Amino acid sequence: MKTLLAGIVLVLVVQTNAQWYNFPREAYQGAGDMWRAYSDMREANFINSDKYFHARGNYDAAQRGEGGKWAAEVISNAREGWQGSSGRGAEDTAADQEANHWGRNGGDPSRYRPAGLPDKY
Repeated sequence: MKTLLAGIVLVLVVQTNAQWYNFPREAYQGAGDMWRAYSDMREANFINSDKYFHARGNYDAAQRGEGGKWAAEVISNAREGWQGSSGRGAEDTAADQEANHWGRNGGDPSRYRPAGLPDKY
């Protein structure tokens, strides 16, 4: 019985710790997803599309795993913190953060997609 219990504990510990090496790669790729969404937003230059690109960048990054989700959160919070101090309205910052949170937690970014945005995005 003790051997069985020790084996189960060992499997759980190894399984938990076996994922640590993926985190940096996921974070790097998630940061790339965030950059791609930002670049697409700038390229599209489409009115009322920023919430969509916020949600999409966070969604794509979070799909990478815990590292991507972490990168999306850090980048989103840093960006909103910087923009909040640059004189943008608190309501807009809160709406951006809502879109960030929605995408990062697996919500469909299409919820924020404006009508007429080209299919390319």
